[in-house]
Amino acid sequence: MTLHLTNTLTGKKEEFKPIQEGKVSMYNCGPTVYGVQHIGNLSMFVFTDILRRTLEHGGLEVKQVINFTDFGHLTGENLGTPDEGEDKMAKGLRNDGLEQTLENMKLLGKKYAEIFLSDIEKLNINTVGTTFPYASDYIPEQIELIKALEEKGFAYKTSDGIYFDTSKFPNYGELGGLNLKKDESQTRIGLNQEKINSEDFALWKFNEKIGWISPWGQGFPGWHIECSAMIIKILGPQIDIHTGGIEHVSIHHNNEIAQSEAATGKTPFSRYWLHRAHLQINDSKIAKSDGNVVYLSEIIEKGFSPIALRYLLLGSHYKTPTNFSWEALRGAQNGLENLLKQFHSLEEATAAPDEEYMSKFKAVIEDDLNTAEALALAWEVLKSDLNENMKRNTLLQFDKVLGLGLGNSFMEEKITYIDNLPADIQALISEREDARKNKDFKKSDEIREILKSKGYLVEDLQEGPRISKH
Repeated sequence: MTLHLTNTLTGKKEEFKPIQEGKVSMYNCGPTVYGVQHIGNLSMFVFTDILRRTLEHGGLEVKQVINFTDFGHLTGENLGTPDEGEDKMAKGLRNDGLEQTLENMKLLGKKYAEIFLSDIEKLNINTVGTTFPYASDYIPEQIELIKALEEKGFAYKTSDGIYFDTSKFPNYGELGGLNLKKDESQTRIGLNQEKINSEDFALWKFNEKIGWISPWGQGFPGWHIECSAMIIKILGPQIDIHTGGIEHVSIHHNNEIAQSEAATGKTPFSRYWLHRAHLQINDSKIAKSDGNVVYLSEIIEKGFSPIALRYLLLGSHYKTPTNFSWEALRGAQNGLENLLKQFHSLEEATAAPDEEYMSKFKAVIEDDLNTAEALALAWEVLKSDLNENMKRNTLLQFDKVLGLGLGNSFMEEKITYIDNLPADIQALISEREDARKNKDFKKSDEIREILKSKGYLVEDLQEGPRISKH
């Protein structure tokens, strides 16, 4: 395997070589489970799924961890920084009408973690063998890590918590090339005037009303320490791959590196750092406050397959911002349906995949996970002069990485063609189309509800109705 990945740590595309031959340790920054994750959050895990599938297709054994953040420090109110602003779990408790207690945080986290797991299953994300730790289950490990930093002189106390002294870590900000020279103008700047340096970050935040008992007082771990503690406990002090969104580079991941390497003395904490670019909606940043947000449940309710979203995401490189729109999703679903129709029309027989196309696929997917080129190759195979069963088995090999569900019942359950429907359903669709042509929209809506009660969703397109199961 000659996989090359763009490493944020060096800013270069590098050949991937694991610490231990044949095995890969990978940590994917998971969701804060305070609410339902929008499609921007979910897009991250389509990316990490492609990464895992590529590694496994290359013969490597992957040990994968995706964490759930299910607590916060619960202090401050819209103060503008991750360490000092309102915590998402506090917001989630308020939105769900729950009192701020440790028990309720746990319940809230479990509720939205289960929805997340259901959503990524719908996106055909492989979670076999994946570890999903909850941050609240690793409080003792986080306390021990902070104690180690304190003993080594990297931590100091203020009136509101324990902080990491970034001036004691010379390479702070190295990830993404952010380590700028510090000067007096950067000292004691910021909302917390007790900080030694403006970049210093919380390891533990005090809270007299709620929290866990620690050597420093009751409270909560800071925003970053949980990831380091879970990684070290589950995967070890050094790992092969750490992923996250591009927004994590400047603060969260630089802080992880600093506290982890300072505590363990081992460097690098992670050999490869990979970051996915943002998903945009209608060319704008996803913002719940502006109503610019879409959830997977909405996609399904509108009659689209979740795999159409996966197909859309694979159409652009993970380092490039992807733009979501309903028109783009409709185009992706059309492309997916055409791919499936042509695939399922191919003769099913035993045949070796085409070596030339497999070599081409290997080259593009191992070139920094170029899924757009890999999809283009799939279409090239379909249009080629290869015999049918060779086409079929070549595409099945491609799909071990792409994860579009070819060759199994996964997609057949998601997309339905009108000419394959039961006669009574076809009759209802025909009757509804007649009602729409006669502008009898009341009857049209009534038939839509009947179809829905029978398990079929209808989406009205310019070229005619699209039917999908739900």
